[in-house]
Amino acid sequence: MKRTDLMTKTKEQVAKALAETGYVADEGLATALLLTEMLDRPLLLEGEAGVGKTEVAKALSRLENTALIRLQCYEGLDRSDAIYEWNYQRQLLAIKAREGSGEDAEAVEEAIFSEKYLLERPLLAAIRQDRAPVLLIDEIDRADEEFEAFLLEILSDYQVSIPELGTVAATTIPRVVLTSNGTRELSDALRRRCLYHYVDYPTPDREARILLSRVEGLDAALALQIAELMGKLRKEDLAKVPGVAETIDWAAALLGLGAKNLHDSRELVFDTLACVVKTREDRARVSPEVTDRLLGKVA
Repeated sequence: MKRTDLMTKTKEQVAKALAETGYVADEGLATALLLTEMLDRPLLLEGEAGVGKTEVAKALSRLENTALIRLQCYEGLDRSDAIYEWNYQRQLLAIKAREGSGEDAEAVEEAIFSEKYLLERPLLAAIRQDRAPVLLIDEIDRADEEFEAFLLEILSDYQVSIPELGTVAATTIPRVVLTSNGTRELSDALRRRCLYHYVDYPTPDREARILLSRVEGLDAALALQIAELMGKLRKEDLAKVPGVAETIDWAAALLGLGAKNLHDSRELVFDTLACVVKTREDRARVSPEVTDRLLGKVA
């Protein structure tokens, strides 16, 4: 597949191209991706866990036929995890091997602090690709505020300073997608740097189209019933609201167990709730009576 230049497409064409990669996007997301390419800006995707934010970056990498490099954020993430670190074990072995060789300390230091002993982490790897990759900075809200501030510098200059080697400038500028589940408020500086799109749970119609693209052999009518039922279930008072991935699992399970119509498979619907209800409390809330009530609202 050749690289697709999003700037030459309309939002409808972008949405269609994404659908061909397996991601069903709404017009708002298609427009955001179009503007990201046009303005050469990072895209911040915010929304509840499980709505498909990470999948956007994966779909974009498939669409552009380029590598996906992922930095998974977490509390305590630091520079060595995100940019680079030295292979200390190999360096120690190299120092030991040079003992008695007569080399002076400066020569040994120059040898061991070379590219040969450098371990690339996602941010450094992303700017050293021959072809611009998609850089996914996943769940940035889980990282510390200090790391967020440091990240702004990297995204502004697209270069990394390594004391022993000097400044490493970007070979290519990656397409950057950041995701946030909203567990903490992000800085105004980061928001100003990025374009923004809120990824909500899909409408039943769009979720049905997602199911048809991801679950082979699924009937359109059954896909819509499952999507409508999931939409009703998400409105219940649940501790953990199921995402799109859970809907896909549920559809595959129902199809595999022979469901043709949810109204004729009420017991099967309840028995397969393990696909979508993931806590003890939620499992107790979604009783057979609640399941029947929700099914009664499904066409």
